[in-house]
Amino acid sequence: MSPRLNELGQPIGEALPGWTPRPRPPRSPMEGRFARVEPLDAARHGKDLWEAVSADRENRNWTYLSTGPFSRESEYRAWLELAAKSDDPLFHAIIDKKSGNAVGVASYLRIDPPNGVIEVGHINFSPLLQRSSAATDAMYLMMRRVFDELGYRRYEWKCDSLNAPSRAAAERLGFKYEGLFRQAVVYRGRSRDTAWYSIIDKEWPGLKARFERWLDPSNFDRSGRQKKRLAELG
Repeated sequence: MSPRLNELGQPIGEALPGWTPRPRPPRSPMEGRFARVEPLDAARHGKDLWEAVSADRENRNWTYLSTGPFSRESEYRAWLELAAKSDDPLFHAIIDKKSGNAVGVASYLRIDPPNGVIEVGHINFSPLLQRSSAATDAMYLMMRRVFDELGYRRYEWKCDSLNAPSRAAAERLGFKYEGLFRQAVVYRGRSRDTAWYSIIDKEWPGLKARFERWLDPSNFDRSGRQKKRLAELG
């Protein structure tokens, strides 16, 4: 499709009549089939989260995060208390509805209401959440809030380019790779090249339909095992 032209014949972007800044994400829970995503509360979630992250015996999950690992529960709780007070990043606990326990953390960050852009990050899925239905459901719930409830135009995922599990997760969830920002960050005393991924509003309806097909009870057997993987429902 040819670009629009202004009165001088110069190409310009798509018009957005009626566009207004988007609301900031509310501090309210998101309820799904397998997961509930709710604003982080150190007092309510601390014990569960400490037990969950402690299952990561080798501290592999902390390799590509800017915080942790924590040697004592008191240190981790202190970090949770600070994180829970933040508005950007806005941290959430991920609850596995089967156990009722908090088993992971994720946040909205770099929240940009005027441009309708928001990022998901600070993701720490404990071994109790990894490769589970609740993990996928939680990411769907966060996307649904961004696009359906708040009307954002762009949802971003960024990670260390060497973080292969994170890159695979982004692609499985429907994010599109946009490129590499070289030497973008210094953390833990080392350089990071950052891989950028995104979903835009025009892509969301198709992705939402795929998630809902995956979440449908008919896609799970009596023991709760999925019949078709999310990637197979594209």
